[in-house]
Amino acid sequence: MLYTKEGNVIKIRDTSQFNIEHILECGQVFCFEKVEDGYEVFPQNKFAKIIKEEKGYQIISKDIDFFVNWFDLDNDYNDIKERLNKFEIMNKPLRFGYGIRILKQDIFETLISFIISANNNIKRIKLILNNLRERLGKKNGKYYSFPDYESLKGCSEEFFKSCGAGYRSSYLVKVLKQISPEELEQMRALSTLQLRNKLISLSGVGPKVADCILLFGYNRADVFPVDTWIMQMYNKVYPPLDNREMISKKLVEIFGKLSGYAQQYLFYYQRSFVGNKK
Repeated sequence: MLYTKEGNVIKIRDTSQFNIEHILECGQVFCFEKVEDGYEVFPQNKFAKIIKEEKGYQIISKDIDFFVNWFDLDNDYNDIKERLNKFEIMNKPLRFGYGIRILKQDIFETLISFIISANNNIKRIKLILNNLRERLGKKNGKYYSFPDYESLKGCSEEFFKSCGAGYRSSYLVKVLKQISPEELEQMRALSTLQLRNKLISLSGVGPKVADCILLFGYNRADVFPVDTWIMQMYNKVYPPLDNREMISKKLVEIFGKLSGYAQQYLFYYQRSFVGNKK
């Protein structure tokens, strides 16, 4: 992808592969805010501001190399889209969400975020995560860093409930005793199937949450998270199934190593375009 680095600025000119609204509003991330002149993102203990210009975008940060990786800027999404476009079901979603990129997120932050995301909406997920940041993270400009493992590990179920996590609070307490960020990193060596089984064994991690962690934290594109929107899409196009695990398996059989990319385009289209037409 075409971009340049100049001081504290990444300049993006190839908008066929980068649309900040598509990237941040497609359900893969919660550490962002829309502001008057663009978006601000604050993963881990980093910060960047993204401003749309007449001929592209500026990503402004003191950590530009981090954000080159976080936005996956060295990956050619035109090639990915060309391969996906061979599937008829992908034609409209690819045009609609042409600027999506799958972010390379921290595994530990992704684990906690997607446990909180279960049966939840994005506005509330962001509120809960921001409460955790403000109470346990370090001040980083106008935002707070994501809390470290040691800070979270000592928290009670009552604390998480006070942040708005509800019934997920007990899951968070248990999962923080089950696994550490170092152990999550060591699991990269596992196959996708082994890794998925290991994740599902953790408190608060079902098949869909596991697939989200695999895709957004481990960058495994051979998985297909299935939620209500994807289930609706599948049952309109393919022989209907009421089992989300079976739907996920069928879709991975269809899309193979492009499954995760296909899921993001399909989910964003289904939720944004089809959902808004109802």
